[in-house]
Order: sequence, then C-alpha cells, then structure tokens
Amino acid sequence: MIVLLAAATLLITPWSTPNADAHGSVGTPLSRNYGCWQRWGSDFQNPAMEQQDPMCWQAWQYDTNAMWNWNGLYREGTGGDFQAFIPDNQLCSAGHTQDGRYNSLDNPGPWKTSPLSSTFTLDLYDQALHGADYLQIYVTKQGYDAQTDALDWGDLELVKTTDRYAPAEHYTTQVSAPGRSGHHVVYTIWKASHADQIYFLCSDVTF
Repeated sequence: MIVLLAAATLLITPWSTPNADAHGSVGTPLSRNYGCWQRWGSDFQNPAMEQQDPMCWQAWQYDTNAMWNWNGLYREGTGGDFQAFIPDNQLCSAGHTQDGRYNSLDNPGPWKTSPLSSTFTLDLYDQALHGADYLQIYVTKQGYDAQTDALDWGDLELVKTTDRYAPAEHYTTQVSAPGRSGHHVVYTIWKASHADQIYFLCSDVTF
C-alpha cells in the first residue's frame, strides 16, 4: 500500500507531464528545450546524461519544469520591440521570461546539434494550433563561437521573414544561410496569432 501511494504521488506532481496548455517549439532543427525533452523526458533522472548530454543535464538540474514545459517559451507585451525587452546574453530564455524558468538555455557550451546544409527547411511544431502572424529566422554569423559566447543580437543575421500561417500543426519554410560552417545557432521568432504571445527559440546546428 505504501508503494502504491508513493507511485500515485509521483503521478500527480506538477512536473510529471507537459503543460496541458500546450503551445509549441521548433522541431527541425530541434530547439534546445524541445531537444532536451525529446532525448531525456522519459529518462531525466539517468546520471549518464551528465556525460552524454552535459548542456541538457545542466538545464534539467536548473529547472525541471522548463523541460516539461518545453512548449511554453514565450514572452508577452513586447509590442514587436524585441531588443528592448530581451537583452544580449538572454536571447535563448526570451529575456529571463517566466520568472527565469528557462535561464539555463542561455548558457553557451556543447549543445547537441542538428546537421544542416546551407539551404534547409525549418519546421515549427504548433501543438496548440495557435497560427502564426509570421516567423522570423536568424542565423549566427560566421565566426560566432556557440561553445563559449552567450547569444547577442549582434551575433545574428536575419535570413527569412515569412507571411502569415493559418492554424496548423506544422509551419515550414525554406531557409538559406550560405557561407557558414561549424556550430551555429538558428534563432526563430514565432508570433502566435491568437494573442500577444511571441516565442523565442534557439536551435543548435552544424553546417
């Protein structure tokens, strides 16, 4: 009976399942938060993560809720003036949004990367069918060191702005980012259509 009660308690802990008020993230190339949840969500207490995936390890240790709520990395009230609300070194956490829940995503280091060619398809997964007023896709400039340098606005080049998308599960767009090699960050800004809700998503890639 004691074992059964303990198991029931674990099932109802606030972080045991993703937020029911689901939103979304970049699925291709995988965002930092979505990738950590995909790789370790069913095995997040495995000590092997510290060696195999150290950046996800530090993110899980910092705030487990950030990983379970991989789909909620947004900020409200920016009025489109992103840089006024999101300072340098805080781009991957959307300016320490949600009371700093996602701050660990700002840390530079050996994040797992998705392999890309210079022309690639970005796929944003909208779990809640919010729609998109637009996507803005930035890519870090050649010479940026993702292993040691937290992301600044000056590190980025805007390479694509899309039109509006009707509500769907996936919004895809072709992106071109020539002249790059090595570890870079693709930074996606998703303006959801249903509210003043803008998502700021870092994806680590290797060109």
